[in-house]
Amino acid sequence: MIETVRLGEREFVLVGTAHVSQNSVDDVRTQIETVQPDHVCIEIDEQRFRSIQKRRDWSSLDIFQIIRKRQAFLLLSNLVLTSFQRRMGAGTGVTPGAEMLAAVQVCRAKGIEFTLADRPVQATLRRAWAKTGFWGKNKLLAALISSAFSNEKLSEEDLDRLKSRSELEQMMGELADYLPSVKSVLIDERDQYLAQKIYRSPGARVLAVVGAGHVPGIITWLSRMEEGEEVTTTAELERIPPPGPVKKALPYLIPAVVASLIIWGFFRGGLEGGLQSLLRWVLVNGTLSAIGAAAALAHPLTIVASFLAAPITSMNPTIGVGFVTGILEAVFRKPRVQDFENLNTDILSIRGFFRNRLTHILLVFFFSSVGSSIGTFIAIPLLFS
Repeated sequence: MIETVRLGEREFVLVGTAHVSQNSVDDVRTQIETVQPDHVCIEIDEQRFRSIQKRRDWSSLDIFQIIRKRQAFLLLSNLVLTSFQRRMGAGTGVTPGAEMLAAVQVCRAKGIEFTLADRPVQATLRRAWAKTGFWGKNKLLAALISSAFSNEKLSEEDLDRLKSRSELEQMMGELADYLPSVKSVLIDERDQYLAQKIYRSPGARVLAVVGAGHVPGIITWLSRMEEGEEVTTTAELERIPPPGPVKKALPYLIPAVVASLIIWGFFRGGLEGGLQSLLRWVLVNGTLSAIGAAAALAHPLTIVASFLAAPITSMNPTIGVGFVTGILEAVFRKPRVQDFENLNTDILSIRGFFRNRLTHILLVFFFSSVGSSIGTFIAIPLLFS
């Protein structure tokens, strides 16, 4: 997909690509050599560019710090998305982002200035999570899990078809219906972010290498900026929005409700009634968290710890059961050198996710946390009894 936009004395050439397509790699090289732009903008951020440029070295990753800083889910999401992209490219033999790397190589060879113009991937993921409500988060988790279990591969013909405007409009419409907040962050905000980077690039002729799905939105924003319309700054689009009052209160509200119901059980039913309420809370919350840990094939002692810790951590807004199970699993099954060396290939299969001790720890963290969350919502109605 090639679109040319003329605004005043400036010309913007947008090369829409599929990120795992050899045809896109060829298109990028051809267009840069043909157009001879003054400047090239490339839809990739510094972190992803370094990962693509050379095989990523995971040896410096500290899983204990990841869990302590509450970044375990973010890392797991990143690995699942990377796995999905790589498996999509398996049918074409092209590494995800190869066309972006090709653009950099051509620019360097011809002495053309270029900008890595995409928003940092961590900011995008954090904003998507922060802007998504409770049910949206569950949908997002389901989408991530289903992509991890998918064995779908695309051919070059499939990718070329997906670059057509009609196919893109249909896909964007489905994403907007399914997860509107995520579509807003992943597509709409990045359209605006990329458009600003492109519009403010030096030179009369600017070429941009972007995913085909961003082309229509970028064209719209370029026209709006040319007309002088005020836009959200790139700094603001990188900022993580603070939680609203409801989200701030929820981690404290749920423990308060549970504690109140247990205390009410003592007043209403005496010692026996109170202990019965307390037992229900421990059994339901602890059992479901332990089932989650067991589903992740956690160490037996981690499963026991999950059962014991979940009812307590669910009452503490500052710590979750995933923190406990993740740390314990990392102690019992400390990642080996080969786990870091094989991470890039292990994330391409479900068996690899479970076999690699690093990703296995993240799965234990995730499944035990989900089990505890489900247990909380099941246990609260039972406490009214």
